[in-house]
Amino acid sequence: MSVTIKDVARAAQVSVATVSRTLNGHGNVAEEVRRRVLAVARDLRYTPHAAARSLSSRRTQTLGVVLPDLHGEFFSELVRGVDQIAREHRLHLLVSSYHGCPEEQVAALRAMRGRVDGLLVMSPYAQAQSTVAEELDSALPVVLINSQCAVPGPMSLSIDNYGGAQAMVDYLIDCGHRRIAFIAGPEANYDAHERLRGYREALARRLPKAAEWVLPGEFDEASGHRAGLALLAAPQRPDAVFAANDMMALGCLFAFAQAGLKVPDDVAVAGFDDIPLARYVHPTLTTMRVNIAELGARAARLLLSKLTAEQASQEAAPDTDEPRQSELLQPELIVRESGMRRGGDG
Repeated sequence: MSVTIKDVARAAQVSVATVSRTLNGHGNVAEEVRRRVLAVARDLRYTPHAAARSLSSRRTQTLGVVLPDLHGEFFSELVRGVDQIAREHRLHLLVSSYHGCPEEQVAALRAMRGRVDGLLVMSPYAQAQSTVAEELDSALPVVLINSQCAVPGPMSLSIDNYGGAQAMVDYLIDCGHRRIAFIAGPEANYDAHERLRGYREALARRLPKAAEWVLPGEFDEASGHRAGLALLAAPQRPDAVFAANDMMALGCLFAFAQAGLKVPDDVAVAGFDDIPLARYVHPTLTTMRVNIAELGARAARLLLSKLTAEQASQEAAPDTDEPRQSELLQPELIVRESGMRRGGDG
């Protein structure tokens, strides 16, 4: 039979309330009593019942994470960063993916209700924004990650995709490249939209006579490989290829390697995100670094600070006009072998 809180109280010769206060970290317990209760709980291998603790504290000790996908290094790194902060605070994660489907996103958000203390939501798809706004529970602390959701209240944490894309195009032009192709991401994805906008505006600003060269992509290796094959079949090869994320850049690199092209001697290749694999491929990948794990960790810290503020506000008058807070993270240009500077023609 499992050990109960009453067993701990009996063995420690204190009340159940004293055991509860001790295990929940309350300060109104004498130090000698606290040590005795903790020692007895440890000796008896007592584990608090999660459901009972939730009922008494109105906390689940769980953070919800709703993401568009779980496949790929970006999402694994993001969850790793969130999990690091959660573990530091002895919290659990409830993770769900909606695979870019608005209906599944609604189901995921609804499934989180009553099961989590706070919610991290990444919703980069434009068609889902109104849905997210409708489904977010105003009583549940929320932090949005890379989401363009016009909801009053939630904190938001985003990457400067537009500025990062401009910085990469500027770098490639400074290296002497003039024919710069761009592998775009999904059309409805906000990150992809902003990176494409940055590419177009930087190209127009720096090379007003240069034509855009945009190929479709889906943020995965296969679409990057298809784009690479399309570029190989073009009448004239580009000087450089800028992919809207690293996974597509790696797929493009593979297509070029299959064709015997030398990167960066024949054509330079660059990506965006700086996933861990980017530094271990050959040639190593030039990219815009988004510290993905830190993005997840930062979002988790923001959520925990909001949880603390929510708890404190319960003892004061509620603030019904809480302003939305947002942070914009700046990506960093990381120059590696695939995009090293070479002599240009202009």
